[in-house]
Amino acid sequence: MGLCATTLVALPPALAQDAADPNAPSTQGNVSVTVYNGGTSLVQDIRKLNIANGTSRIEFPDVSAQIQPETVSFAADGATIVEQNFDYDLLTPGKLMEKAVGETITLVRTNPATGAETRERAKVLSVNQGVVVQIGSRIEVLRDDGLPVRAIFDKVPDNLRARPTLSITLDSQRAGARDASIRYLTGGLGWSADYVALFDEAKGSIDVQGWVTLSNSSGTTYRNADTLLVAGNPQGASGVGRGVQRNGGRNIRSAGTETANRERLGDFYLYPVGRTTIADKQTKQINFLDVQGVPASRAYEYRVGWLASIEEPRSADTVVKFSSSQSGGLGDALPAGSVRFYQRDQRGSPQFIGENAIDHTPMGSALALKTGEAFDVKVKTTVVERKRLSSTRWQTSMRYELTNARDGAVTIDLMQSGLDFGWTDTRVVTESLKSERRNSNAVVWAVSVPANGSAEVTATFETRY
Repeated sequence: MGLCATTLVALPPALAQDAADPNAPSTQGNVSVTVYNGGTSLVQDIRKLNIANGTSRIEFPDVSAQIQPETVSFAADGATIVEQNFDYDLLTPGKLMEKAVGETITLVRTNPATGAETRERAKVLSVNQGVVVQIGSRIEVLRDDGLPVRAIFDKVPDNLRARPTLSITLDSQRAGARDASIRYLTGGLGWSADYVALFDEAKGSIDVQGWVTLSNSSGTTYRNADTLLVAGNPQGASGVGRGVQRNGGRNIRSAGTETANRERLGDFYLYPVGRTTIADKQTKQINFLDVQGVPASRAYEYRVGWLASIEEPRSADTVVKFSSSQSGGLGDALPAGSVRFYQRDQRGSPQFIGENAIDHTPMGSALALKTGEAFDVKVKTTVVERKRLSSTRWQTSMRYELTNARDGAVTIDLMQSGLDFGWTDTRVVTESLKSERRNSNAVVWAVSVPANGSAEVTATFETRY
């Protein structure tokens, strides 16, 4: 459905003046916006209105195009709601032609050679995959034939609006100007945290900046809005917007127990932004964290699945470890978001070395974020022997070969997982290096591998069914 490429849409001057101007100043009043991570936001708008006595209709232009009408509440002294409607069919050339099906319009064609105009009255028959009109006794399809065509409409349909509009029918006990407030939930607004971390391996530290990334695709601009961000996931606040990337909590090695010095609402942290304009189709960033010299270290990890051989050595994961604690850490609770790591090269220029995501992280937590896979640190696993001890017992002998092509020694946290399938019980019966049993499903060896060298770990497992 649509107009041909050279079609222009016009209104008679009087009607054009009456039509709402989408570029006119906002009719919003004192606006407050509370933005949640999941894309749902709470908008509160207080406007000074002149309300008539008895039953009258009040219009609220400039509400969100993604308003959830069932969540609207209205309050004005001495007035109650009788009915409310949300007009979301916005005035566009396509919508105007669509609403004109069955109506008569005027087509104006301009001769590009002479500039002469010809006018014909046409009845719009269809707008499916193009505009079909009837002019007298002939049927014509408006098409791009190089001749400019204007379609002039006699009126704007009542249900087409230049801007999203909420209309409310009121029953007022008195006439006069007063404050009237509306409150509603909307989609299209969301935020997340983005972190920039400059890692200095020689000093064993990172500098971290935290940015709130606020995005608006709700179809409406909120001018000079008192903006508040909520870090958390209220049930039901999962509308359309820039959501939070979640990773199952693998990056939080231990959850903190320290209370951050932040305003709270129940179990959620609040981040006041203050007065700002949130323009439609805009993404803006606001700084909320800036910490230098936080202790950090590079580590290597490798996770092995069920007891199995791999034919070719594989890279260990490169991990950056740090803390969010008050003492020796970032000193703050961290809203969910992406952490992007940089490191200076030999010329002193910061270079990107990887990124990862964190979930909502309490202060005092220990974090370990994978930034990539190590070029020079490899692991190979081999099943040396697997034998049946009885109808319910199997024994598996494993060899783990670790190599290091770096010019410095490294320690690799080698994890053997897959030891607990629910119906089995797998235990280490012999091992060349003492392991730590992390849980029922995994054991970990901290393996020291010398510079330009290798190391080997052997272990025997017994599985009972």
